[in-house]
Amino acid sequence: MSSESLIVHLSSDLAPVQRRSMVREGGLVLALGAIELALFLSVGVMRPDIGHMAGSPYLMWRVGSLGLLAVVACVLAIRSFSPTARPRRGLMLACALAVAAIVGGAFVTPDGASECALLDRISPARGMLCAASIFVLSLPIVALLGALMRRAAPTQPRLSALASGIAAGACGAFVFAFCCPFNDPLYVVVWYTVGCAAVAAAARWRLPRRFRL
Repeated sequence: MSSESLIVHLSSDLAPVQRRSMVREGGLVLALGAIELALFLSVGVMRPDIGHMAGSPYLMWRVGSLGLLAVVACVLAIRSFSPTARPRRGLMLACALAVAAIVGGAFVTPDGASECALLDRISPARGMLCAASIFVLSLPIVALLGALMRRAAPTQPRLSALASGIAAGACGAFVFAFCCPFNDPLYVVVWYTVGCAAVAAAARWRLPRRFRL
């Protein structure tokens, strides 16, 4: 059997593979995030003073920075699934955006907050609950990004997995931001970072396991 005949024979039963569309994949992530936010808020956990706080610099900083980070990180994660992508640059951009958001929090600290004791400001008991909530809310996005990653052909799956974890953590933090009652940026920086870091670490550990490295 000639090489050409052998190739035809081996490929005759293969099903056509749908071409990747980053727009479609991004739409799936956006839709899942919107559904999760709607379901989360429908159970009545939104902070009761959301109407009063909606125009406050603090809430605008928290929701705005997390929303921007979530969108950018998701785009970078999906792009990293391409064989020609360079995930390291995307990770550096996401980290730079996160640092800029942290610095911005210094300008929206409520009056008198800096005079409180450090433990009162970060409230470890409540903070651990917040971090755990962010982790749980991030799991559906991690699962979806992991499925999209397995369908693609990333050449650096470890970095793509890390990018997916960062994106999922930012999405989970964005959803949780609508019910978190704390108004201290230091609290947000500490515990939201802990929650997002836990998601990123879990994704980095779990997602690349189906890839040959």
